[in-house]
Amino acid sequence: MGLASQDTINHLKALIDQVDEPLIRTFKNVHQGYVVENLERFLKAREGNVTKAYKMLVDSLQWRLQNGIDDILAASAFTQSPTLKFKPIIPTNFYRGVRDSQLIGLSGYTREGLPVFAIGAGLSTFDKASIHYYVQSHIQINEYRDRVILPEATKKNGRYIGKCVKVLDMSGLKLSALNQIKLLTTISTVDDLNYPEKTITYYIVNVPYVFSACWKVVKPLLQERTKLKVRVLQGGGRDELLKIMDYSSLPHFCRRDGSGSGSRSGSGVGDDCYSLDHPFHQELYSYMKQLSGINEPIEPAKQGSVHVEVPDEGEELHRTLESELMKLRTRKSLSGSLEKVKISD
Repeated sequence: MGLASQDTINHLKALIDQVDEPLIRTFKNVHQGYVVENLERFLKAREGNVTKAYKMLVDSLQWRLQNGIDDILAASAFTQSPTLKFKPIIPTNFYRGVRDSQLIGLSGYTREGLPVFAIGAGLSTFDKASIHYYVQSHIQINEYRDRVILPEATKKNGRYIGKCVKVLDMSGLKLSALNQIKLLTTISTVDDLNYPEKTITYYIVNVPYVFSACWKVVKPLLQERTKLKVRVLQGGGRDELLKIMDYSSLPHFCRRDGSGSGSRSGSGVGDDCYSLDHPFHQELYSYMKQLSGINEPIEPAKQGSVHVEVPDEGEELHRTLESELMKLRTRKSLSGSLEKVKISD
């Protein structure tokens, strides 16, 4: 069990069994019947320290209650309770805009049965909606993964599947991507504090020259345990990834090496797992609509009505970002490209 011994798991379980009923209810959506495995996740995230793991888990459960996370996949709940903070990302054309600018999809499974999520880190523009919609969309996919994808994988494989693999495509990455650092840091914070140890490895492929500069800025913001899971592969990473998955599960941008392998042009609907027309997104969207029990409205919900509370990194985050950017600006080869990069509040 790694850092989590049976004694520490039993200790943490005894503490969690005593929390208030609302926290118990939301914890059921987290563990999906696998209590021990999920307690172990939080223990591992806090290096086996029961006190710290307990605080982390309780804080996460309270975050779920305060932000209505249990209902984030059920759009109808948003119109029934004034305490919930989320709005459905509908109609379809608005949802499609979010998906086309926040590239993520499920390309298949590893031979061990772990879901493979493809992420278009370099080509995502995040320019079709407010920051809160992108955070909401990310959380919705997290919840769909944990409540639907992973339980189905567990049932299919006859053993517990609680983690996934992520393949990040850096094709098209520019230094201007640092303008989105606030959004990316928010998403990273949400994952670190509320979905720990859900990804076994982050594979980075199609790395351009500017990646090293961006990585120097982003790396200090990541948890140490996350950094240890990052593997940068050569080219599209096809040969390395084929060691753990079949060709049919490779993300479309890994199926041929060489320049431009991350381009979406020429990819069919069946191959492009980013597309709203891909089975993964069709099933996700249908699942949310089924839970909501409502038809699409003529107009989308007002932007700005969606907000997720996350811990404020404040001055420390800004100092880290500005420090790393200042180091990069001293390099003549990058100084001109960085002039337009600004870290906003």
